[in-house]
Amino acid sequence: MELLLNDLSIHEQFHDAAMFREAISRIASMRSIAHRFGHELHCHRNTINRQVNSSTSVYEALQRFTRDEKRALLTWLTRQGPFWEDVPTHGPDHWLEVGNEIVTDTAIGEAAYCSTIGIDRRLVSLTPSSWERTPISVTMLADPHTVIEVDNYWAASELEAALADAEPPITSWSQLESVSISRYRRLRFSNDSFTPLDGRPFVHGAAYRVISLLDTLDRLMGCVDESGLRTSEGNRILQDHFTGSNAWFTDSSDNEKHGFRNELTFPHPDIPGQHLFCTWHGKVRTEVIRIHFSWPVPAGQALYVVYVGPKITKA
Repeated sequence: MELLLNDLSIHEQFHDAAMFREAISRIASMRSIAHRFGHELHCHRNTINRQVNSSTSVYEALQRFTRDEKRALLTWLTRQGPFWEDVPTHGPDHWLEVGNEIVTDTAIGEAAYCSTIGIDRRLVSLTPSSWERTPISVTMLADPHTVIEVDNYWAASELEAALADAEPPITSWSQLESVSISRYRRLRFSNDSFTPLDGRPFVHGAAYRVISLLDTLDRLMGCVDESGLRTSEGNRILQDHFTGSNAWFTDSSDNEKHGFRNELTFPHPDIPGQHLFCTWHGKVRTEVIRIHFSWPVPAGQALYVVYVGPKITKA
């Protein structure tokens, strides 16, 4: 479970400084509750530019706070984050809306799209606002259209209750390995696939990006009909995440294949003495981590994840 600050819940509704101070103070308290349970409240860097009212931005409103209040909030919203847009799962080509309002590239859109790929992201909203409802119904305009229900919290007590019932967050690379192997049963992991992460500082955002990538591969492997052909959903995953300039999964260049052939060759997890040349990889840009896997996968065979660690093909 991850929490995103609903940026759209700041929409010029705070008529005076005291009203906004109360609302953002509640958010600060809810962020502290999240920390107590080991979770972060992710925000977007543009939140600082949202309009508190028609003449005042969040940044301008914070200038009227006490020095300590201003410093704590500005550190979070402008420098420390974490910022969910650093590891987004959806992009401008995903058309998401609530009613007649487009929510692509917002926290609502991000949380909604995440739930379609098995990632539990929920919203925390300011109050009062026009977003005091849960769940928020988001329509993804695809073929077919999909309605996604996103949980939303604006009261501290409701958030605390949800966190108490949630699975504990991933806090180490070894835990990431255990969760990945137990959760993604359609993928085959080599015994040492996560070993390259040993000794590296754990980074929460990178771990959840790995989860996003593995979840997508796992869903792709499940998109096969009774005759063994890829379903329309599988073709959509390939179109969305294996092609284009912003693809999550790409093949290594010809130069990389030639210059790093040994490094990109891995022992076959199931067949002693055989090897797999795994040039296809998923990208975790925040920590320059790569997930190397066998691709393409012949019909009826497994997809092997053989490496999760630092980029191999560094010049």
